Amino acid sequence: MTISLRPAVLSDLPMISAIETISFANPWHPDTFRSLLTRDRVRVLVADQGGQVIGYAVLWWVMDQGELANLAVHPDFQGRGVGSRLLDRVISDALSETVENLFLEVRESNDSARRLYANRGFVQVSVRLGYYQNPREDACVLLKTLVKSRPAEGEGQAPVS
Repeated sequence: MTISLRPAVLSDLPMISAIETISFANPWHPDTFRSLLTRDRVRVLVADQGGQVIGYAVLWWVMDQGELANLAVHPDFQGRGVGSRLLDRVISDALSETVENLFLEVRESNDSARRLYANRGFVQVSVRLGYYQNPREDACVLLKTLVKSRPAEGEGQAPVS
């Protein structure tokens, strides 16, 4: 069956919350997702297969800085490229919103997610010690530069004679 990516709607929230709960030790509250659906500079995307949400991603941004705030795929659908498709869509959407730098945090032990992000050009720029709970673990802060910084005024221009 075909998997489509689309913006989340209110009726998706129970399925998003269920995936969140089985995917993370400290899941976001369902009201968090509800509030994100109405905010500017936020995209909540879902991977939909036959009307069933099988994964989701949350992107938010301020000016030219963005964050992949959350991405999860139901365990029954992992390893089938759903996470890759969601990540590629987040990157594409961030570019369309003129995001220049896209950040994310990932558990240090989450090797499969770290491989996915590395394959898309994310590099580690920092560590947040003890960031995660249950179990306590460091977060790797990753960055993907989407657009080279714009040159300062006069920079890169030929000298005027």
